Amino acid sequence: MEQEERLLADVKDAYGSIRVIEVGAYRFLEFGEGAEQSCVFMPDPSWLEYDYTRAMLLGALCHPAPESALFLGLGAGSLAQACLRFLPLDDVEVIELRAEVLRLAHDLLGFPDDPRLTLRVGDALELLDSAESADLIFVDLYTELGPAAGHLAWSFLERCQQKLNPGGWLIINQWGTDGGQPLGAALLRGLFHRHYLECPVKEGNVVLLVPADLEQSLELAGVAERAADLAPRLGYSLDTLIGALRPPS
Repeated sequence: MEQEERLLADVKDAYGSIRVIEVGAYRFLEFGEGAEQSCVFMPDPSWLEYDYTRAMLLGALCHPAPESALFLGLGAGSLAQACLRFLPLDDVEVIELRAEVLRLAHDLLGFPDDPRLTLRVGDALELLDSAESADLIFVDLYTELGPAAGHLAWSFLERCQQKLNPGGWLIINQWGTDGGQPLGAALLRGLFHRHYLECPVKEGNVVLLVPADLEQSLELAGVAERAADLAPRLGYSLDTLIGALRPPS
């Protein structure tokens, strides 16, 4: 039986409308007229429902023991919650453009008060330089119309990579094209010298896993071992996503 949809919030800010919709045990964050941004399973807000968020968590497992993370764009916060719960992080910074997104995530989407968290409101393109360097940097900047400018801004993406600590990883949730390539594939290949991995996911996006420098490579056996160890706590396997990893074409 189809479950009833319930509107929990509908607010407007300088960038448009933000809505929170409840369907059964799930709550959805939407921008504009039904542009779904993210989903939270309320009995366990660290549960990752979508493959693109699971692929981003997989990217975090490229680092054997990350202590710090920077999230550029929060959404409903389920990925940040998963990282706080399952990774050995002690310092997490979030930069989110819209104050109302932070408020709704906290009030309606189970986002926690956590002493490890620093939350900042503003444009990631402007605030990146003042952020702390990190072992993991997640780029997930979307509007109701699609990816924000940062996803195709050479200088911004270059600065993101430069913000990584040695051995760190940049994880980008990139828009996918009809041909299955990440948006801006030629730009990305040139910027990162083809030294990264792609993980296409069923939602159509392509998650990029970019190391801090050209001397750093992905130890796939270590990633697979960490994923296997974590699977019982996650409640799902990341093996299919590991199998989908590919070099840029």
